[in-house]
Amino acid sequence: MSAEPTAKLSAEERAPRLRELKGWQSVAERDAIERRLQFADFNEAFGFMTRVAIKAQEMDHHPEWSNVYNVVRITLSSHDANGVTERDVELARFIDRIADSA
Repeated sequence: MSAEPTAKLSAEERAPRLRELKGWQSVAERDAIERRLQFADFNEAFGFMTRVAIKAQEMDHHPEWSNVYNVVRITLSSHDANGVTERDVELARFIDRIADSA
C-alpha cells in the first residue's frame, strides 16, 4: 500500500525510499532529508536550481536550500505534515535525475 502524497512517512516507509535516492541523508533531530551537490561553477549550480525551482513550483512543494558559489544544499520536508512525505521523495527523485545529467 502506497502512502498518500501528503501523509508523513513512517520510519518503515521512509527507509527503503531513502536507500533508493542518491546521496540523501536523514537530518539529525528533524524529520527531513538533505543532500549536498557540487557543480563545476556558479552558473551550473544556478542553472540546476532554476530547473528544480520550476518543478517545485509545478508541484507546489518548495525546498529549503542554500547556494554558495558551486555548492547547493537542499533540505526536503513537508511543513504541513511535519515531516517527510511522498512529495519529498518525488522531488528528491527529480533532483537526482537532473543532477546526474548536469
